Amino acid sequence: MKHPLHLKGRRLIVCLGPGGVGKTTISAALALYGAMEGRAVDVMTVDPAPRLLDALGLDASSSEPQPVSLDGVIARNGKHAGSRLRALKLDPKATFDSLVMRYAPSDAARETILANRIYRNISDALSGVGDYMAMEKLLELHRAPDADLIVLDTPPASEAIDFLDAPRRLLELLNSRAITLLGRSGGSFLRGLRMVDFAARTVLSAFDRATGLHLLGDVQSFVESFAGMYEGFAERALNAAALLRSDETVIVVVTTAETSRIAQAREFVEALDTAGLPVDAVIVNRVMSQLPEASEIARAKIAPALKRKLARNLKDFAALKHRETDALKELRAGLGAKTQILMAHDLGHEPRTLRDLVEIARSLEAC
Repeated sequence: MKHPLHLKGRRLIVCLGPGGVGKTTISAALALYGAMEGRAVDVMTVDPAPRLLDALGLDASSSEPQPVSLDGVIARNGKHAGSRLRALKLDPKATFDSLVMRYAPSDAARETILANRIYRNISDALSGVGDYMAMEKLLELHRAPDADLIVLDTPPASEAIDFLDAPRRLLELLNSRAITLLGRSGGSFLRGLRMVDFAARTVLSAFDRATGLHLLGDVQSFVESFAGMYEGFAERALNAAALLRSDETVIVVVTTAETSRIAQAREFVEALDTAGLPVDAVIVNRVMSQLPEASEIARAKIAPALKRKLARNLKDFAALKHRETDALKELRAGLGAKTQILMAHDLGHEPRTLRDLVEIARSLEAC
């Protein structure tokens, strides 16, 4: 197998890119690539569609790492003796429940949080909870002694910057005035609001009286029940941010060779660099294979009509290949010298099996 992506000393691969370019497939192929290099690999997808687990033949309803059989893929000898692969699809609610069970300061606090109706709906109620839970799960996998490489499949590019920014946003929330005020007990919360917040105070109080929902009380109870846990959340958010930017991490952007996708990838690489996340490699997926020479068709012992048809098809494919080559040159011109460009060849069909993913992993080569 070729070794175009150097993983020595690396423990995390973060795969980013727009929807529709095969990012989830490449994530699975990179996980297999790591396993074929003798690594113990966990691959996690936060993409709502279960395509990764489907390709690996796993149960999409489970949120725990599931073993992937490598029988027939890797010979269990030499450097491959420790190879293994597990895959999971993130379940934000299950991850949050696990955090509460693990870090709540007391049994009473744990039961209060889990029974709170705000908490029970928080995965849907608060923007960014799923993003941060992915970071918590990533830290959990990273701390585990039995995985020496983690592959993270992220949401599409339009959401990926927010996803990667989740630790910073959580830190801002924990340091916000709203948390400070909500953490006050009883009427001290309302008294804590300044005169400029008088309208908000009036609306909140009137809403609770009119509806009888006691929503404000539930929110306040929810915030208070996490007392003693905020420092832990803040510490882990800092750890997650540091991990994403550490020398152990490989940032990979996945794209295809269409002109519009190449332009999109270049913009995304610039945005990531601005965010302090320099891209290590761009993987161009579904690259066309080398075309035969026209002379091969001329020499073929087939009917003249078929030769003419094949020659026309070859001309059309040659035009597509030329356009693809120009797009790859444009990509290289827009990237820094330290950023690798790798190609994954087109299978000619949608990858559906583990063997398809292995073929993609083995096709990876430097551009």
